[in-house]
Amino acid sequence: MVAIACRQIGRVRLPIWSIMLGGATAALLTGAIGPVAALHAINFDIILFLFGVFLIGVAMEESGYLAHTATRIFSSQRTAQGCIFLFIFVMGAFSALLMNDTLAIIGTPIALILARTCNIPDRIFLLALAGAITTGSIVSPIGNPQNLLIAISSGMANPFLTFPLYLAVPTLISGLILYAVILRMIPNIPETLSPVMPEAGIHDPQMAALCRLSLALLILLILLRVMLVSLGYDPWPGLAGIALIASIPLLILSRQRLLILRKVDYSTLIFFIALFILMAAVFAGGAIQSAVHPDQILSIPLLISGSLVMSQIVSNVPFVALLIPMLLEAGAGDTAFLALAAGSTIAGNLTILGAASNIIIIQNAEKRGATITFMEFLRFGIPVTILQSLVFLAWFLIIT
Repeated sequence: MVAIACRQIGRVRLPIWSIMLGGATAALLTGAIGPVAALHAINFDIILFLFGVFLIGVAMEESGYLAHTATRIFSSQRTAQGCIFLFIFVMGAFSALLMNDTLAIIGTPIALILARTCNIPDRIFLLALAGAITTGSIVSPIGNPQNLLIAISSGMANPFLTFPLYLAVPTLISGLILYAVILRMIPNIPETLSPVMPEAGIHDPQMAALCRLSLALLILLILLRVMLVSLGYDPWPGLAGIALIASIPLLILSRQRLLILRKVDYSTLIFFIALFILMAAVFAGGAIQSAVHPDQILSIPLLISGSLVMSQIVSNVPFVALLIPMLLEAGAGDTAFLALAAGSTIAGNLTILGAASNIIIIQNAEKRGATITFMEFLRFGIPVTILQSLVFLAWFLIIT
């Protein structure tokens, strides 16, 4: 955690994936976790899901389809405020459907294009992207991995109705809070913009057409899964299957398949593999379990505040996976599970380590000559997280 916060030793700047890999290697070498347990700790569904989405993201960028689509959405804006507002709510809305990790991949190059054409520092749009996809994902059971875990494991009767019914209003208010904080971070906002983005054409029509097909498959498979779960059937396909099936047109039909495979962000996949191993070693030590008092586990304020803190230590997905069986044993209802979903997701806005999507954004941004430092994210994350937490806490107290 200290190494990720500092990111630099002397003149050597360490990438986040190498730091996490070093931590996982240390856990293996010291015997904190064995090789077999480490292998079982890796969630290959998430790794394969990210691989499939990375394929689609690379193809969208290489074909020009990504820049072309962004131009069509944002070119009508004539003020920086309007552009930021639209960016936050478009990215937030799509993250509820396509999962925030997906939007982290697709949205990073768009954020940098908008920042540079608006003459606003890169970090502003990168922070807006991180906050938007974290905040927007709260409202959906497939908005982020921890929500999906809760929706499947909690026994919730119809999560695709329950999540938005309980969480839509505070999520919308949280989006407005995010917008207000982002505006206060811009020292000099440009008066007018004309146009916001330069016209971007598609330079590989065949790959762009395959991108549209892959995106259509991705959305249709997600909707199919939603429908099957709503009707009480076993969810199909799985998380990995959705992304891999959607990427098949690009792998089979594209003439540039080798280029796409070469440009996949393998460093982020290494980061996640190392994260799963290191977190399993942390769990094996028992420190996290001992920090959660069984008599207080159903308290909504403690669930939200505890999620905020613990998600910074072990990341939100492992923390949620640990807490779900404890909540089930305590006989928790939907409200407790939704509070856990809200708290663990909001935690992603506090620090870089709070959500995997933050890591994906930074990894992608650094490949394009931009980044967010730990302290820059913290100065943004503290006010956003405090205000959003108060909104959700007040909301749960009202509805219960």
